[in-house]
Amino acid sequence: MKKLVLFFLSFFLLFYQVNALEMEVDAKSAILIDQNTGTILYHKNEHERLPMASMTKIMSLLLIMEELSKGNINYDTKVEISDEASSMGGSQIFLKTGDVYKMGELLKSIAMASANDAVVALAEKTYGSKEEFINKMNEKVEELGLKNTHFMNVHGLDEENHYSSAYDMAMIARELLKYEDILKFTSVYEEYLQKSDGSKIWLVNTNKLVRFYPGVDGLKTGYTEQAGYCLTATAKKNNLRLISVTMGEESIEKRSQDTVKLLNYGFNSYKVNLIKSKGEILGKVKVNKGKKEYVDVMLVNDAIELLKTNDKISKYEFKLKIDTVKAPVKKGDIIGKVEIYNEQKELINTSDITVMENVLKANFFDYFKRNIKQVFLLG
Repeated sequence: MKKLVLFFLSFFLLFYQVNALEMEVDAKSAILIDQNTGTILYHKNEHERLPMASMTKIMSLLLIMEELSKGNINYDTKVEISDEASSMGGSQIFLKTGDVYKMGELLKSIAMASANDAVVALAEKTYGSKEEFINKMNEKVEELGLKNTHFMNVHGLDEENHYSSAYDMAMIARELLKYEDILKFTSVYEEYLQKSDGSKIWLVNTNKLVRFYPGVDGLKTGYTEQAGYCLTATAKKNNLRLISVTMGEESIEKRSQDTVKLLNYGFNSYKVNLIKSKGEILGKVKVNKGKKEYVDVMLVNDAIELLKTNDKISKYEFKLKIDTVKAPVKKGDIIGKVEIYNEQKELINTSDITVMENVLKANFFDYFKRNIKQVFLLG
């Protein structure tokens, strides 16, 4: 009881302190970034290769969310549990061979309870085999340009040549957070899972900060004897979303305290200014061979500037950088970028842009009507 009181007292003190830039954390490796821009706000040995335990599942979840977004699977897709999945050790929800679960139920079990058996089952379902899934994990590492990560398994149990770094984990987490649906799973503190035999298992989130730190809604804890206690956390306040990573901590308490230090520092020291919201019209672009000659263009995501707490908000200049747009083109297709400059003519943001509506390819009658219209205008 005394330990519990001291633990929550330390939380209380951490919530109300203003962290200095020179703060230190006990983690072997740590990083804090702004999710929107990727700006590093704090770092310590961020490129050191270390075992990352169940934070491995951030990459596993990323690949699964990608397949969900493509429509190749959905939350109701049925997953049959294999012998290999049911025999997994470590953290698990004790799945039985031959049982069938919905994709969403197993995804919840991974996100909340770090279930090794569930992640193996979803890896097999998503890419046909655990081995092929691991290949895809390492291909994704290369695609993201990360230099200090290599996966040997999908769950994070200690294994030779299985490692990552705080920086790489933060970048993988940043990619995962593009799929906001994942937060519906990682933000839940406790829930029951209905098992195939009719019994229920109580899922409790391994990330206790989801309950005890306002704004935390993910992301993934980890622990093995080699890795120590690890945590990739994310929190959002006043439109500012941060990602922190701590690796190689001595205890759960140290892991939580260091994470709170990092998040407090970020939220106390930085703010974001919403320059332009996604969907806002930026201008028009000509569509070659389109049924419409011109179409409005808009931001794919919010354009945000990261500022120090006391910085003043600037006036902005927008420059469209668009290659030739040729029909057919769909809303959501990336057709170029917009560069955003502040009053000092400094480039502060580069954001993807798309068309406001679908534009089909023009046919003979479209060209005919267009030419007739031009004749009348010239006449």
